[in-house]
Amino acid sequence: MELKRVVVTGLGAITPLGNSAEETWQNMLNGVSGAGPITHFDTSQFKTQFACEVKGFDAANYMDRKEARKMDLFTQYAIASAKMAVEDSHIDLETIDKNNIGVIFGVGIGGLHTFEEEAGAYAVTGKEIGPKYSPFFIPKMITDIASGHISIMYGFHGPNYTTTSACASSTHAIADAFNLIRLGKATMILSGGSEAGIWPAGVGGFNAMKALSTRNDEPTKASRPFSASRDGFVMGEGAGCIILEELEHAKARGAKIYAEMIGEGMSADAHHITASHPEGLGAKLVMERALEDAKMLPEDIDYINVHGTSTHVGDISEAKAIKDVFGQHAYDLNISSTKSMTGHLLGAAGAVEALASIMAVNQDVVPPTINHEENDNDEEIDYKLNFTFNKAQKRTVRAALSNTFGFGGHNACVIFKKYTE
Repeated sequence: MELKRVVVTGLGAITPLGNSAEETWQNMLNGVSGAGPITHFDTSQFKTQFACEVKGFDAANYMDRKEARKMDLFTQYAIASAKMAVEDSHIDLETIDKNNIGVIFGVGIGGLHTFEEEAGAYAVTGKEIGPKYSPFFIPKMITDIASGHISIMYGFHGPNYTTTSACASSTHAIADAFNLIRLGKATMILSGGSEAGIWPAGVGGFNAMKALSTRNDEPTKASRPFSASRDGFVMGEGAGCIILEELEHAKARGAKIYAEMIGEGMSADAHHITASHPEGLGAKLVMERALEDAKMLPEDIDYINVHGTSTHVGDISEAKAIKDVFGQHAYDLNISSTKSMTGHLLGAAGAVEALASIMAVNQDVVPPTINHEENDNDEEIDYKLNFTFNKAQKRTVRAALSNTFGFGGHNACVIFKKYTE
């Protein structure tokens, strides 16, 4: 069976760097940090008091305000990103075959705020007067509801589900969408991820694990991947959506093409529930599988958007894996962690980082890894690698690889390249 070619024809995003894909991308190139004091709740009793929040978001710009009240914030973000991607792709919703359009979104946690509100209300009054849960509690909370709402909004009848693999969730969603299209099971899929976990349980839970940075006096400098002084990741929130489409279908409707998706890889560390393998074995395997799937050599890749969360073990193991996979060519690559600017969007991270990889290929420029200071070097990291510290770099990007790794040892990798006939 001959596999179909798959291209990217639409982008949408709601992130700590902007309420559109273009604004997010430009702020990435400018090295802007999305971090600041948390406004969603009172953090006075928390070890970490900052995060990368979405700013100036109004759900009413994307959906009916009454309907928005029936949705958790993560679903509102997902719908907004999907709506922008559809508009960007110039899909003629009146004539297109909606039976062959799907929605696959990755969500790591889902309606955390909804769960906190409902469970908290029961804890305060429910034990005395009985449960008074909202009829929207479950539909607001469950992770799959975001993709469900998007398909309902547009009447898309193709494959529709959610992937959940912690921080690898949306990369798995994109990989699944890619595979379904190239196998001929859909002509177009809206794929990406959404998350809104900056609430007491999210911050408190990650604090208890000692996973978050506590650099409360300098939040904009807290996410510092590959620097010796890194002390944990910075939580982010938001959503990203990319539209993957079968090439001939895209050409027939005259769609603009940002890039071609050419391969994916998946693996497991099988090592620890939260820590990555110290030698990066799972990371090495997932990149090798993506290259094999794409029928590419390591030398064909020019840019890697790394998982790069700003945790001690994770950054070291990923850098080791890159050297193992790419050998001498590792020193010719540009490597960057856009989490240094967006923070870690958990289940939505892969979607936003795929968007950054697509734009790097499309515009021949690599976004930076910010917050690295001179001599702030970890002796376990090889700084002969080009981490694109602090300033974007222009270069030809023939192909870009994007890594995401999740708690539980879940690894996913996707590759995009320049589209040519």
